[in-house]
Amino acid sequence: MNNRDTIAIIILNWNTYKYTFNCIRSLKLNNYKNFKIILVDNCSNDNSVILLKKDFNDIKFIVNKKNLGFSGGNNVGMNYAVSQKYRYIMLLNSDTEVEKNFLLPLLNKLKQNEDLAAVQPLILNFFNKSSIWNAGGSFNKFFGIPLTRFKNKLIDKSIKFDEKTSWITGCCILIKTSVIKQTGLLDENFFAYYEDVDFSIRIRELNYNLGFVKESVIFHHSSISLKANNHVGEGSLSPFAHYLNVKNHIILLKKHRNLFNFFGIVLFQILKITSYFFYFLIRLRFNKLQMVFRGLYHGLKSK
Repeated sequence: MNNRDTIAIIILNWNTYKYTFNCIRSLKLNNYKNFKIILVDNCSNDNSVILLKKDFNDIKFIVNKKNLGFSGGNNVGMNYAVSQKYRYIMLLNSDTEVEKNFLLPLLNKLKQNEDLAAVQPLILNFFNKSSIWNAGGSFNKFFGIPLTRFKNKLIDKSIKFDEKTSWITGCCILIKTSVIKQTGLLDENFFAYYEDVDFSIRIRELNYNLGFVKESVIFHHSSISLKANNHVGEGSLSPFAHYLNVKNHIILLKKHRNLFNFFGIVLFQILKITSYFFYFLIRLRFNKLQMVFRGLYHGLKSK
């Protein structure tokens, strides 16, 4: 096996022991064996690290002293992988499980196409494995909305997948280390949500393309970390997740304002915030309502 093709697979854990265990176990069954798992723990308090160290003695553990978010936590792992001179780096959500042949098609696609900086697999919903969670992304540039292709569509032979994608989800991305050295790491101002869209835009600004590989398949539980760490109630998704969604979308639009129509994005944001306001007011979810307006304020205030 060519050592140059070794992949550093970074898995970020935050109080999701069961899901992280299942993710790693599925990786262990993979047909392609030339990879190293780097588990970055974001200051979990559920004994995840202790338990996972007992389960797996051949992976690299990095334990953060505080929760650095999706961006900061993965950046710790990527910094380590770059320092160890891995040629390829994968970010893989802890709430995924992978098919045994998912790695090699991704690697081959990158190796065979010099214009590609990164690739993603076909991501299916875990509890409905015949439906799509993500098959690549596109943009509505008038309204400034990142769109997920074929979201929740049933797998069908009539679907024509595009081998290129405008942005790649951080749920699973395989990227050339040489590209990371050019773009820099994930923007930690995002903490979580939209950091992958920003990362994708920055990659494409360097005249690289992003690829989608339908032959590579993984399964995803959605937003498990934020659901598992929701101690406020008011539905399964935490108020903090809504705060991040509102704030980070605005930060993304301000950061890449030249890509989008000013009047369109202002109109959409007004409609978005208004719909949140009435929905959470009717449902009596006042914590979420407060966090939406806090996200709006911090997003508009950001430089």
